Amino acid sequence: MAALAKAAASAVRPLLPVAQTWDVGARRCVRALRRRPVRVVFPSGEAVARKPGPGKEPRAAASAASSQAQHPRQRPQAPSEAPPSPWEESGLRYDKAFPGDKRLSSVMTIVKSRPFREKNGKILLEGRRLIADALKAGAVPKAFFFSRLEYVRELPAEKLKGVSLVKVKFDDIKDWSDLVTPQGIMGIFAKPDHVKMTYPETQLHHSLPLLLICDNLRDPGNLGTILRSAAGAGCSKVLLTRGCVDAWDPKVLRAGMGAHFQVPIINNLAWEAVPNYLPTDTQVHVADNCGIYAQAQMPSQKASNHGWVCDRRYLKFHKFEEAEDSDPGTGQSWVPDLEVQNYDVDWTEAPAAVVIGGETHGLSLESLQLAESTGGRRLLIPVVPGVDSLNSAMAASILLFEGKRQLRAREDHLSRDRSYQ
Repeated sequence: MAALAKAAASAVRPLLPVAQTWDVGARRCVRALRRRPVRVVFPSGEAVARKPGPGKEPRAAASAASSQAQHPRQRPQAPSEAPPSPWEESGLRYDKAFPGDKRLSSVMTIVKSRPFREKNGKILLEGRRLIADALKAGAVPKAFFFSRLEYVRELPAEKLKGVSLVKVKFDDIKDWSDLVTPQGIMGIFAKPDHVKMTYPETQLHHSLPLLLICDNLRDPGNLGTILRSAAGAGCSKVLLTRGCVDAWDPKVLRAGMGAHFQVPIINNLAWEAVPNYLPTDTQVHVADNCGIYAQAQMPSQKASNHGWVCDRRYLKFHKFEEAEDSDPGTGQSWVPDLEVQNYDVDWTEAPAAVVIGGETHGLSLESLQLAESTGGRRLLIPVVPGVDSLNSAMAASILLFEGKRQLRAREDHLSRDRSYQ
């Protein structure tokens, strides 16, 4: 019997081990969570559905979920739409220059030549500040060439309607630029008319009855510096006669640093037309850096005592040299007879205009004749003997700011007299 019981027990025993039911269920649950997590519930109560994905996507989603669980208050917000810019509201569009585009080179050829500028009535302005000053003063733009769109977006959109906008490579601008460090934007403007310009209120408020006349100024850097001094001193107007460098030359504009849009400038005038731009009873004085007539017209004082330099090489009236040897008794003088005085002696008792001559050609005979006809004088700037004559821009600055000092002193004196009455 015992043997039969053992045989029956061995026949019933299975060949493989039988797993416990609780063990199988636990493994299935772990495998299910590892493969297909269905939903994650955060402490805040928010439930996020999760989908299976290839690679490490579930792990990344789990890390994002854990970060949101750590900061339950920071919930993602929908991105707010930015308000449209004035550029987009105005509907402005720009063109992109394609390889071989000749628009920039053709325009530069025109505006960099004075005959072409005068014929086409266009000028070139370079740099964001100069362009902004021109737009503020009422100059009319025709085209802009720029390397970065934000340079144009800085400009007032209402001023750009109907203007050709062309985006070009910075290297193209660099090839045509006169600046050591190009700013990436060039503007083509219609040649400004001083009558239609809107000058700054502060400049008009501080304007003085003082004019500047430029005679035979050929150096662009000198003229630009003189225009800056004229704007700084408060000149009411600047007149440029024929023979001067063009006031709208790119080099003059660069040296002027925006003075072109702060003081009225009348360019390329004939001497016959100059009196038409002068106020009534204006006295025209000429700047004399040499003082060659000091001994002849100031006999009571020696020129050497004042440091006046008298050198024949400073006389620039070449076309009148033959008349120099004419007989004094004939009454024919090769230059007008003008009274000579030091520059710091009062010469602004009437509306005054100062003539500045160029360093190469000097004052013209017409300027001396105009000064004589208006009762003007030679204004001498004393220098140490042996020192060369002053630079034209320096001489103009000295005279203009001395005229401003005299006018302010006279105004202060009149104000005190009124207060005592």
